Amino acid sequence: MAKKTINPFEMAQDQFDQAADILELDEGMRDLLRYPLREYNFSIPVRNDDGEVRIFRGFRVQHNDARGACKGGIRFHPLVSIDQSRALAMWMTWKCAVVDIPLGGAMGGVVCDPHTISVRGLEQICRGWVRQLAADIGPLSDIPEPDIMTTPQYMLWMLDEYEAIRGGKFPGFITGKPVGMGGSLGRIEATGFGLVYMLREALRQIDRKPSEMTAAVQGFGSVARHAIRLFNQIGGTVTCVSCWNQNDHTAYSFKKTDGLDLDTLLSITDDFGEIDKTKAVDIGCEILPDEAWLEQEVDILIPAALEHQITEENVSCIHNRVRIIAEGANGPITPSADKIIAGKDILVIPDFIANAGGVICSYFETVQSNNNHYWQKDEVLGKLDVKMTSAFLDVNDMAHNHNLSLRDAAHLIGISRVAQACRDRGWA
Repeated sequence: MAKKTINPFEMAQDQFDQAADILELDEGMRDLLRYPLREYNFSIPVRNDDGEVRIFRGFRVQHNDARGACKGGIRFHPLVSIDQSRALAMWMTWKCAVVDIPLGGAMGGVVCDPHTISVRGLEQICRGWVRQLAADIGPLSDIPEPDIMTTPQYMLWMLDEYEAIRGGKFPGFITGKPVGMGGSLGRIEATGFGLVYMLREALRQIDRKPSEMTAAVQGFGSVARHAIRLFNQIGGTVTCVSCWNQNDHTAYSFKKTDGLDLDTLLSITDDFGEIDKTKAVDIGCEILPDEAWLEQEVDILIPAALEHQITEENVSCIHNRVRIIAEGANGPITPSADKIIAGKDILVIPDFIANAGGVICSYFETVQSNNNHYWQKDEVLGKLDVKMTSAFLDVNDMAHNHNLSLRDAAHLIGISRVAQACRDRGWA
């Protein structure tokens, strides 16, 4: 059955409206927080290697900066849209607030497929994106970071362009930079490791040990890989991974009942995170259709790919053994599916806290870059663990004290903190 088309910004607004009703926000505050403060929509001309000029569409949305400079990713993907950017910027505002870092929310991107663009073309897109926004972003106003299909190299090109325009050195302008060029140790692992820190705390709440748990993961990018690695290190077993295949323009699930070995999978994976199907069979994997990851008889599901992957149409495929869903992606469960899951014995760790490790470590990178003093990896990951654990306990306490889901509790904490910052500034 085909998935219904869902507008991500309408979904984010609906979630906000529900929290605003509970918080009894007045109309002025609702109008302020329901929409972005600023939006930028522009064209980036790029001359191909053959001399032909192509035009790429770019976006940047700054949702709210009452608690600090805006913060958010840059996504290069064919499906990037302004409404997607609006939703992700809003979610980032709440995420920064709920984990209590002094930043607001932003998001941006370019409509493109990096698979089909030369290295020179990608550099031109990166530099062109910065040229369009250089007057409106920076270390004191809006700090970009990598997202889907953008890399540390892209961030370095963008930093170089920004510094050329501004005439100085501003390593705090952007995060996700290469280590040695202002990047932070631990940044690559942060989102996946942070998810597992949350998962560890959730397992304590239901009195289960990681060694007793199996998981299925959607996605095989940086978040998924590092989540798998740390989950394995604390004793858990991953039996299924879903991965996109560019050649077939579809996704497949790779299953091994006794557990997938991460390093073996990585050895047969290309630079875009695509697992070689033929080699996967050779190492004993069963190749299944895309959504098979959702149907596995496991204890934990980790959607770590794109938005709207668990819907009203496929939520019934979730096995009754599943006890926890940890949202590695942003908005992977639609509101209608979320309501159905709420009627099951499943604990959902919402994206606001589950995947917040990336933005927390990005904040750490900004602090280090601005101070020109860099921490060791153990120190970064230790600080990350403290922040993530504290956020989970805050949200969990709110959920238990007010009989709420973790998602509703996270929304209430995040939105109330942003609303208070707006009141304190006299905005509403």
